[in-house]
Amino acid sequence: MSEHITVLLNEAVDALVQDVDGLFIDCTFGRGGHSRLILEKLSPQGRLIGIDKDPRAIATANQLAEEDSRFSICHGSFADMSTWLEQNGEGRPVAGILMDLGVSSPQLDEAERGFSFMNDGPLDMRMNTESGLTAAQWVASAKEEEIANVLYQFGEERYSRRLAKAIVTRRTQEPFERTLDLAQVIKDAHPKWEKGKHPATKSFQAIRIFLNDELGDLTSGLETATDLLAKDGRLVVISFHSLEDRMVKRFIRDKEKGPQLPPDIPVMASDFPIVLKHIGKAIKPSKEEVNANIRSRSAIMRVAQKQV
Repeated sequence: MSEHITVLLNEAVDALVQDVDGLFIDCTFGRGGHSRLILEKLSPQGRLIGIDKDPRAIATANQLAEEDSRFSICHGSFADMSTWLEQNGEGRPVAGILMDLGVSSPQLDEAERGFSFMNDGPLDMRMNTESGLTAAQWVASAKEEEIANVLYQFGEERYSRRLAKAIVTRRTQEPFERTLDLAQVIKDAHPKWEKGKHPATKSFQAIRIFLNDELGDLTSGLETATDLLAKDGRLVVISFHSLEDRMVKRFIRDKEKGPQLPPDIPVMASDFPIVLKHIGKAIKPSKEEVNANIRSRSAIMRVAQKQV
């Protein structure tokens, strides 16, 4: 099994844990790197709730829950964290919430998960393998226009229409069932490859984000997290994609500045209290971390603190 190297481990936990007696939420448990370090920082009175969609992550988390009574795990989306908090939070205020977005190394490297265009496996791509459409089912049934829109909106793929046409043309001859099959069709149809990047990179990323509603979960999760945090509580978000990071950056900015209203609207700035305040500049992995783990190169971490 592939080893998962937690990105920005110390930076994220140091920014998150300001109250060692507090209650924290790790929205994306993964293989537990952040969670274990959070628990090391917490006092005996501290508590941590983990959340993850992936059944394999849940199996790892269950072992941690048996070892440490301060930790509990919830199987599902962090968009529903208010429900998980109600069930596991003991009525305590939330001192910090961590979101480490994207996919883990085991998910990418285990061919049977279907996330990788480098390792052949069934075309799945679901974070939660117990529910939802597989990538194979979606590619087989989606209209050409929908495929093109997904590749463009979620992958920022400039040749989305050309690639969608190639996918639909090929599926009429034979259905897509394997990752390398889809990757090859995209590769053959792609007119311009970026240096050092497989031409199917953006398309696979787009399909994964769409199928797992990752941006929808992020939108809901950011709002919910802000509502749940106690005053002075910390929100820490690690993104691996420009779409995600833009969403996080704008969200924090809007909560910091309040709604941008026309100047002739008869309201005062004081009518809209500052909800979040960004803490420091965005943080990226060091050269040493990138050299040790090339998958960390696109990571960017933003930190905000609840003001009210």
